[in-house]
Amino acid sequence: MERTDHTLTKLRQLIASPDFSGGGRMPPERSLASELGVGRRSLRRALEVLEREGRISRHQGRGTFINGANGLPGDVGKESGPALVRAVGAAVRAGTDLRANPAFANILDHTNPLEVIEVRLAIEPVMARLAAFRASQTEIDKLLAIAGETRAAPDSAHYEEADVRFHRTIAEVARNALFLAVFDTLYASQRDPAWRRLGENAHCFKRQSVYADFHQDISAAIAARQGEKAENLMQRHLSDVQRYIYEHAFPAATLQQ
Repeated sequence: MERTDHTLTKLRQLIASPDFSGGGRMPPERSLASELGVGRRSLRRALEVLEREGRISRHQGRGTFINGANGLPGDVGKESGPALVRAVGAAVRAGTDLRANPAFANILDHTNPLEVIEVRLAIEPVMARLAAFRASQTEIDKLLAIAGETRAAPDSAHYEEADVRFHRTIAEVARNALFLAVFDTLYASQRDPAWRRLGENAHCFKRQSVYADFHQDISAAIAARQGEKAENLMQRHLSDVQRYIYEHAFPAATLQQ
């Protein structure tokens, strides 16, 4: 597995390199293995990972091709998703209340922090795993810096701002437009007063310290390209948030357990 990860890193660097002159077509496996100084077996496994991610397409008899200018079909990392995806992202970034949009008003008015964290648990661990494979070095450096900001936040307001940027950066570098749209919708619901009392940004310095530790561990796993570890850490992190929400939403039930 370590050899495959090493080969995968080299392939990502090759695809991202401005000097790569393949014109979208990658060299044959034998030439590519020689160029990268890796074995054919680890190369095939790494290519399988890239193909599952949608970064390359392999066609028998024709060769292997890079999908899109950034190795993603249609440059998903940019504003190229459906109109609704673009609208959600733009509205959230602009601070627009999504309740003004009938498509979201009913959902946002009838959800609660417990439902939000359930959905976050379903998607954010996966996004953390994808981020470990898809983030550029510049994006990794940014994520590590934001994780440090959550640790150094002098008050709850600064922590909340850094926390949102941390999780959204992971959503961005996962490079899946639909995941990002769902995340932005969830973030819009987290502006609700109930979430601010119970969620990850609750004004509790002890919990913020625990969550900041998770942020640093998650960003370190992403930086090391350890997708499974990043996924597991995000699962543990949000499970801890979920437990905190449940304890404060149903204190009597918690005491009876």
